[in-house]
Amino acid sequence: MEEPILDDLGFPVEIACDESGSEGEKLVGGNTDMFAHASVRMDARAAARCLEAVRERAPSPTTEYKSSILRRAKHRWVVAWLLGPSGPLLGHAHVHLIDKPHFFTVRLADLLTGSPARARHLAAGLRLEGPRVYGAETWTAFLASFNDVMRARNGRIEFSADAAYDLVESLRPAAPPGGPVAELMDLLLRARPQVEAFGARVPGAMPALDPLIAAIVETVAHWGRGGVRVRVVHDRQTILTDERIAELRSLARPLPGGDRLDAFRLAPSVSDTRIQVADLLAGAARQIAEADLRGDGDPELTALLRPYTSF
Repeated sequence: MEEPILDDLGFPVEIACDESGSEGEKLVGGNTDMFAHASVRMDARAAARCLEAVRERAPSPTTEYKSSILRRAKHRWVVAWLLGPSGPLLGHAHVHLIDKPHFFTVRLADLLTGSPARARHLAAGLRLEGPRVYGAETWTAFLASFNDVMRARNGRIEFSADAAYDLVESLRPAAPPGGPVAELMDLLLRARPQVEAFGARVPGAMPALDPLIAAIVETVAHWGRGGVRVRVVHDRQTILTDERIAELRSLARPLPGGDRLDAFRLAPSVSDTRIQVADLLAGAARQIAEADLRGDGDPELTALLRPYTSF
C-alpha cells in the first residue's frame, strides 16, 4: 500500500499542473489519441534548477522552454534522464493519462446505461469488438460521429444526429448477436432523445466530455490521499472559468469537514517555473503513451514513465 502524501506540518500540499493533448470535447478523430495531465510538487527554485538542467542537456534559444523541444528524437536521452532515478522528478511528480476514444466510449455508455460499472464493462468489450467487427477506420468514424453529436454545440456542427443514426442503422445488422456492439446499437436506438439532449446542454455548463475535468479530479485524489488537502496552481485554460472551478470542489471527493481541493488558481506558465516543468512532463508522457498505443512504443521510456502514471 502506498504511504500517504502528508505535509510535514499538516498544511495543504501545493502542486503545479499542465496538460498535453487537449482538444476540448473532441475525443475521437482529432490530432491526438492520448491526453496527459502532469502535476509536480516542488518549489520554484527546484523547478528552475530542473529547467536549467534540461536546457543544458537539450539547448534551445527559446525564452520559455516547451515540451515540443524535448519531444524531438535527438533528445530522447534527456527524457530518459528526466524520468529516471538520477533525474529531478521521481517522487515529486504524477501524470494522469487518458485514452481519449476510450474515455468517450465510457462516457457514451454511461449516458446510455445510467450505470458507471455497466458502462465500464460495456466500453471494455467495445474496445475489442468494435474494430474487429467493422475495422478500425469504420469504428473510429462511428465513434467520431456520436462524439460530434454530443459535444457542446457552440454554434458548430460537423456531424448531424440524423447522419450518426443512419450509421447505426447501417452497421447494426453486422453486429454479433448478444455482443457489446449489438448492445450499444440497441441502446442508441432507444435513447436518441437523451443523446441529442446531451449535446444541446446549456452554454457554459461544465464540459462533461473534456478530459481535463476528469484529470484534475483524479490528480487531486492522488495528491490528497490520506486526507491531505490540495492546492492547485494550473496553467491558464479557457474552460476553467470561476464558475467551473467552484464546481470542481464538489467533484474532487470532499472530506469530512471540508473539501479535499483546498484552493485552485490559474497562472501563466511563463511566470511559474513549476508549470513549465509540468508541461515538459505532460508532453513527454503523452508522446510515450501514444507510441505505446500505436504499438511502436519505446520499452525503456515506458518503464521509466510507469512510476509516475495513473489511468
